[in-house]
Amino acid sequence: MKEKIIAKASELFLKLGFKSVTMDDIAGEMCISKKTIYKYFCNKEVLIEESTSTVHRQVHEVIDSIVAKDFNAIHENFEIRESFQNMFQNNIDTSPLYQLKKHYPEIYHNLMTHEIDQCNHYFKDNILKGMREGLYRKDLNIDIYVKFYYTLIFHINETTISEREAQKIELEALEYHTRAMATEKGIIELEKQLKKITT
Repeated sequence: MKEKIIAKASELFLKLGFKSVTMDDIAGEMCISKKTIYKYFCNKEVLIEESTSTVHRQVHEVIDSIVAKDFNAIHENFEIRESFQNMFQNNIDTSPLYQLKKHYPEIYHNLMTHEIDQCNHYFKDNILKGMREGLYRKDLNIDIYVKFYYTLIFHINETTISEREAQKIELEALEYHTRAMATEKGIIELEKQLKKITT
């Protein structure tokens, strides 16, 4: 039952917002009593912590599954972006990270501490892969480019209220990031990926 409550809460939080969803809403959606929810979670903050941890885990499972398909480095980034878009497509109005930071800053801070570590690892692996494939320049300062990109991405999500707007700016950031690193071969692959989005 605990896992079912977390799954439903995660869905509602992402769709309607962390602030607006109440324990009553979750209980009503699941056709259970609020008392049942409180049996597993002493308050809403604890449920939000568990839900964000679950979503965080799911996000990284998606990333791992795409990396395992062994696309080239640029294609890989675009596949990950598309998967995130599909994951959060029901939440067009409000960016989940923006809401979490605004209403539950402590939970947000704890989540970001883990998230930045994992993103650093993923971004670095992607850059090294692109360099091996001749898609990214060999002279890149990898640590600086990793820092540039995660600062850009997290800033977009932290400060953009609308999820739709955040996704639009994220695409611009991905193009900007890729062009800054790309060789001529990489630019050709980038243009190919951008064309797939616009067609």
